[in-house]
Amino acid sequence: MDRHVIALFIPIAALAIPTVAIIANAVLKLARLRIEEAKARAGVADPTGEVGLLRDDVAQLRHELGEVQERLDFTERMLAQQREAPKLEGR
Repeated sequence: MDRHVIALFIPIAALAIPTVAIIANAVLKLARLRIEEAKARAGVADPTGEVGLLRDDVAQLRHELGEVQERLDFTERMLAQQREAPKLEGR
């Protein structure tokens, strides 16, 4: 082969290898997604119980967020009262 032809194939191969790897990775992810969807439709239970644990964590976080919001409301009311007190005493 001619040196120019070989020199032409080097950058083509250098660009083709990562492109093929990216496409193969996408196909594998798609296949895994389809398998997970099929399992979900078939009603296969989560063997690790991870979904239940995540639901419990979300419920706990919602409860804690509600408490934090109540504390914030209380603090805002206290600050508003402190701002209003000097105005009322000055009259």
